[in-house]
Amino acid sequence: MGSSVVVVLAERKRLRQLQEQLAALTPPPQRLVAIGAGETDVATVAELNPALTRQLRQRRMATWLIPFGFFAGLTFTFITDLDTFAFAGPIGSHLIGGLLGLGSGWMGSFAAAASVSAEGDDRVRALRNRLEEGNWLLLVESASGVEIPWTRLQEAKPKAVVRLSES
Repeated sequence: MGSSVVVVLAERKRLRQLQEQLAALTPPPQRLVAIGAGETDVATVAELNPALTRQLRQRRMATWLIPFGFFAGLTFTFITDLDTFAFAGPIGSHLIGGLLGLGSGWMGSFAAAASVSAEGDDRVRALRNRLEEGNWLLLVESASGVEIPWTRLQEAKPKAVVRLSES
């Protein structure tokens, strides 16, 4: 992933002009997303939606916490040799322990994802406030190693340009 910035514009006409100018560049930006009234909904843009970011983080955490929890639960029942689930027999007892560990891993993925705050939450909140004030946003993401066209962005006379990430 390269650098990404969000340009805040007061007029939709300027948004369209800047979007067309940037798309005509060689090489063009990797991603251009217009956000605002009549454009892309801010809720669908992961960079500007903390809830969506948290959900994606939870899914990534679950991919390794769930199997780890299963094997940890299975191992625990073998190590301790407790007969907590004796009604299920020797194999069933270990399997239930593994399933309980699996559930713990799944719950842990939610707790871990919710406990991490994103580094740009304040910037995202400020951008969402600008959007609610009636402005338009243009998310510009360049490819790795390609510089953001700063001169072109400043020519559009934006209200603000907010850097979200750097390559």
